[in-house]
Amino acid sequence: MRPVLQRVRSSWRVLLTVVSGVGLALAFPTPGWSSLAWLAPGGWWLASLGAPGGQAFRLGYLGGLAYHLTALGWLLHIPFPAGAVAGWLALSAYLALYVGLWTWVCGWLAPSSQVEFRGRLGSAPAASGLPKSWREAASAVAQASWLRCQCWVLFGAAAWVAGEELVAHLLTGFPWNPLGASQYAQTPLIQLAAVTGVPGVSFLVAWCSLALAVGGVRWGMQLAMRPILSPIGQIRPIRPLRPITPPRGGRMRLALLADVAPALLAVIFITAWGAQRLTHVPAAERELKVALIQPAIPQRLIWDPTEATNRFRQLLDLSRLALETRPDLLVWPEAALPPLDEAGYQSLTRFLANSGVWMVLGTDDAVPRPDGGHDTYNAAVLLSPEGTVHGLYRKQRLVVFGEYIPFERWLPFMKWLTPIEGSFRAGPGPVTFALPHPAARFAPLICFEDVFARGVRRHVTPETDFLLNLTNDGWFGESAAHWQHAVHAAFRAVENGRPLLRCTNNGLTCWVDARGRFRAILGQGEGHVYGPGFLTVRVPMLEGRQPATLYQRGGQGFGWGCVGVSGLAVAGRGLSRRRVSSCSA
Repeated sequence: MRPVLQRVRSSWRVLLTVVSGVGLALAFPTPGWSSLAWLAPGGWWLASLGAPGGQAFRLGYLGGLAYHLTALGWLLHIPFPAGAVAGWLALSAYLALYVGLWTWVCGWLAPSSQVEFRGRLGSAPAASGLPKSWREAASAVAQASWLRCQCWVLFGAAAWVAGEELVAHLLTGFPWNPLGASQYAQTPLIQLAAVTGVPGVSFLVAWCSLALAVGGVRWGMQLAMRPILSPIGQIRPIRPLRPITPPRGGRMRLALLADVAPALLAVIFITAWGAQRLTHVPAAERELKVALIQPAIPQRLIWDPTEATNRFRQLLDLSRLALETRPDLLVWPEAALPPLDEAGYQSLTRFLANSGVWMVLGTDDAVPRPDGGHDTYNAAVLLSPEGTVHGLYRKQRLVVFGEYIPFERWLPFMKWLTPIEGSFRAGPGPVTFALPHPAARFAPLICFEDVFARGVRRHVTPETDFLLNLTNDGWFGESAAHWQHAVHAAFRAVENGRPLLRCTNNGLTCWVDARGRFRAILGQGEGHVYGPGFLTVRVPMLEGRQPATLYQRGGQGFGWGCVGVSGLAVAGRGLSRRRVSSCSA
């Protein structure tokens, strides 16, 4: 009977950590049930409470694996099955390491005391389904001081942000779906990003989740501290080393409120401040009318050279329809334009001359080398109505296995994992495009560059009117990738105080205002966000230099501050334990 109970108790931890991981994945679009994000970190901590360090790491890793395998399932839509499966498994396995490390750190820093129940709770019916180690750890948390618990909750939230910062920087970085990004629809709350960036929102969500979990443990253990029946039917009170008077119902609810009050007050204050910020938006002094073309070309056709003529014709047909709205600027997305011969280029220049419109398009840019070869860049080009180039931006941050193959010179078999034939080179730096009439200055971005907050920040100057992202999410079919990618645009807009326009191959073509609100999404009303079409938007702009947000001034200061605090907390705990071990010896 005992082995069966042991397996049940162990499976309880596994079930909770997996459910928390899947729940966090569901907090992101789609389906975007954002409230689940406020429960997941606390769920992972509860599952690992009282577990030894190695087991805590494994539980966190399992929860992180469930989270990333679910959230990144769109990778399986890549039309190259071998590479899709390998990338999905490898990336999820790598990212889960950070969740495992966070779970271990939280357990290592968790509040503890010298009080032990010594098995007295083992006969309590309410606690019989929980492992002894869990009950003992929970009793230690219950008897720790309120201040100590609050400090630990803050350290846990800082450690979460520290993990996100490391993910964003190590091994080229992959800052996809940070915890705070799940709250993109809570526009008053995400105004915090103008001060701290998205790490501040992640900190707030993790803080609340851990505070709720700690409050629940302390409340539940206070219930368990009431007199209980011994196995022979006698009443035997629990007598811990530090006397605790079990509070009654009303006092217990107040005690739970005290544990969650600081985090709850922070959410209320930030939401109120954010709502006030949303109501005080400077009035637009001018505007630019922009037509965004979405051709919805499947990725397999982009790789098919025989489809080049059809692709070009489709772009021109959609553009002629868009020109009927008389835009100031016409935009084609990344990877939509096929390689043009001389006749194709002449057709494009004639089209521009007849329309009299300025144009931005995504294209490959080949630059000859002295050795006879050439370097290829993924580029965005600004063309005048006469067809002359007035601006050229070369993408800086390339997609691994999508735009370059790592270590291809030394590990040639890596080419088997991707359908691309060669690697792009990274561009030199940010570029600003300028239009004369009406006057406008904007910063182009390509593909998933809008996911990297620190990179987008370098593109913005006081004279920048808006950001423009050209991307091709056709790799991922009609999946959640499009929505998850677009969510990051809301935070880049808030962080930099600039509108952000997205022109995509097959969804989501949209624009987000400077406060992170999605103003228009192509095809959303008709339920066809992935289909071909065009979206015409009016971008509001201010005159002169625009004030910088606190995030623009401080950059990743909040995120790196969390890294420093977490490091100091771990080092301090290690020194404390070493000192205790030395004294015991």
